[in-house]
Amino acid sequence: MTQKWALILGASSGFGGASAIELAKNGYNIIGIHLDRQSTMHKVALIIKKIEKYGQKAVFFNMNAADQLKRNDTLDEIKERFAIKEHPLINVLIHSLAFGTLKPFITKSPNDCINKSQMEMTLDVMAHSLVYWTQGLVQRDLLAKGGRIFTLTSAGSMQVIPSYGAVSAAKAAVEAHIRQLSVELGSMKITCNAIMAGVTDTPAVRKIPGNEAMLNAAKGKNPMGKLTTPEEVARAIVLFCQPEADWMTGNVIGVDGGEYNVSYTGDIVCKPIK
Repeated sequence: MTQKWALILGASSGFGGASAIELAKNGYNIIGIHLDRQSTMHKVALIIKKIEKYGQKAVFFNMNAADQLKRNDTLDEIKERFAIKEHPLINVLIHSLAFGTLKPFITKSPNDCINKSQMEMTLDVMAHSLVYWTQGLVQRDLLAKGGRIFTLTSAGSMQVIPSYGAVSAAKAAVEAHIRQLSVELGSMKITCNAIMAGVTDTPAVRKIPGNEAMLNAAKGKNPMGKLTTPEEVARAIVLFCQPEADWMTGNVIGVDGGEYNVSYTGDIVCKPIK
């Protein structure tokens, strides 16, 4: 049998980590790209252990996914490793990189607002890197026909959140990239979709100024009466990997328990029906 492989950018926590485990549970070997210091490597080890528990292979690279040289070296290494074993292919690519600058656009002091390098870095990591990894896979014949590409977006692509401007721009850009990729990869029958997850209590969210209020507001307006979890999003991604979803492409898909259908907070939505 041909082995199935998933390449996950941002595989050590949040949506990427949960997707790695859920895909392994459903028969995928995992190549994980992550950037961790020694203090968080134990979390990576735990994810690898869970992947292997399901009988799948785990090949992880601790690197900056936005670094062009490291990206090319890693893709070359993947190609070399795969060539030894009858050249298996990447069936699923997940882009779940959450690293950017959280600063306002306008302040009196130049030191307090976002600068050019911070803006460019945020968009490069959280949006443009999806394109570059996809290019590298296709150019090395590593992306399987009929494969799946996913990126993680949020309502921040359309809403204003304090100090979130650069990330908001990145989310809007990555949604545009998904639409473009869905057309250009259509001849390979590769589907490309953005997953708009509900507000989730992840390490990335905890870095946003005022995150406690945001988390409480999201829980208050969600019809399900709770926050979205990474595991719920991971299960949806596995669902969209099924052959029955091969006509869904170029979309922004909400996985949020109905959260974005509600434009206000309060008890009305979450009251149990009596």
